[in-house]
Amino acid sequence: MTKSLSIVCALVTTFIWGTAFIAQDTGMDNIGPLTFNAARFLVGFIAILPFALLFEKKKIISQINVNKKKFFKYLVFMGFSLFLGTSLQQASLQYTNVANAAFFTVFYVPLVPLLLFFMYSQKVHWSIWPSIGLCVYGVYLLSNFSDAEIMKGDALVILCSLFWAFHIIFAGKFMKVFDIPMFYAALQAIFVATLSIISAYTFEDVVLSNILLESSSIIYAGVLSGGIAFTLQMFAQKNIEEAPAAIIYSLEGVFAVIAAWIILDQILDIDNIIGCILILMAVIFSQLAPEINKTKYKL
Repeated sequence: MTKSLSIVCALVTTFIWGTAFIAQDTGMDNIGPLTFNAARFLVGFIAILPFALLFEKKKIISQINVNKKKFFKYLVFMGFSLFLGTSLQQASLQYTNVANAAFFTVFYVPLVPLLLFFMYSQKVHWSIWPSIGLCVYGVYLLSNFSDAEIMKGDALVILCSLFWAFHIIFAGKFMKVFDIPMFYAALQAIFVATLSIISAYTFEDVVLSNILLESSSIIYAGVLSGGIAFTLQMFAQKNIEEAPAAIIYSLEGVFAVIAAWIILDQILDIDNIIGCILILMAVIFSQLAPEINKTKYKL
């Protein structure tokens, strides 16, 4: 039951990320990517902190005291990974199209098990590899990448996927030790917001009136993606291994396409539909295959 709840949290997280992709894309008409990121995560921090203090206040200090060094080490690792991943993703949208971005972002799916092996000597269940294949090909069909032009922003997206992979890994490792997901998501949000504010003032023109023009996109991406989704991610990775979690998160592309279809009236062709089905099959297979093996061993 606990793992089922975690899978639901991961799916809701992915749905929010996918639908927020439109807000991230349209929210830079008047501001730069770093300014958008700063506003987005500041809103996320404000949205999630009251709930963290309400539900986790009594155990925050005791949880930090479990291992202070590891707690702050993961905060720095996850904070920088998330800052670099989201900043590069936002910047890439200025130079590449959604099709290319959707295809190259999914590279974090095969990167997660590879990094787990090289960083922690951690092996993954054999079902992960065919699931990765289905996932990558599904996104290939979903994004219409075969008809897309290679753009300079693609390099930013590939680099972004590396930092997303690191973030997924560190989130999983953190949740194996600590149990304050809401408070940690709030800390992570203010960490990223602070780095983004410093970077925005260094590299962009920060104008309050322009930020207010993008308020609806910022609030949506901030409250739902920067706040709720990253909190649910922490809940999800309490009971789901990092590699299967990455495959579930790849459904972000499916939800993004469906949202674009509903909101932007973009038509789904047969390749898009097949891509959605392949990614869904990859997610189901990555979750069911290990459980079937466990059942066989018990019998």
